[in-house]
Amino acid sequence: MNRPLILASSSPRRQYLMKEAGFHFTSEKPDGDEKFPTDLPVDQVAKYLAEKKAEHFRLTMKDEIILTADTVVILDNKIINKPEDRAEAIRMLLALSGKTHLVVTGVCIISKEKEESFDDTTEVTFQTLTLDEIEYYVDTYKPYDKAGAYGAQDWIGMVAINKITGSYFNVMGLPIHKVYQHLKRW
Repeated sequence: MNRPLILASSSPRRQYLMKEAGFHFTSEKPDGDEKFPTDLPVDQVAKYLAEKKAEHFRLTMKDEIILTADTVVILDNKIINKPEDRAEAIRMLLALSGKTHLVVTGVCIISKEKEESFDDTTEVTFQTLTLDEIEYYVDTYKPYDKAGAYGAQDWIGMVAINKITGSYFNVMGLPIHKVYQHLKRW
């Protein structure tokens, strides 16, 4: 790319994926909350939040391209956010245990000249987990910064994910295959 690229994310997983895909970028943490309209369909929330994060940069932009993203976990048509504490993380993982859920990541790319938003959805099936397994994971990996209280790249992904339909990298937090195609056109 011949313009500066800013990944507006403090997620180490997103930074890793961008780096491994060959992008040169700087990282900035986006400001703002992760609130969304309650009447917004759950499958549109991730893209809405990515666009909301991008808005923060619009007034101060120069020649750079800004990339923002947000990931949500959806179970039974309800969003499971990041857990606030150990008890909530355990409850979330108990709810996901033995079930199939969706992971949706929304991405927004903006410059002074244009804006593109898109999302990607991956279906993830967990095998049934014991309470001991869940507690071990939460106590060892402390997944408080992860939607749904888990990281597919962590121990729980290795032992509990039975099936993934869609992009594994989307579950990690960024549909890098789509990001690459979109940024190639910029």
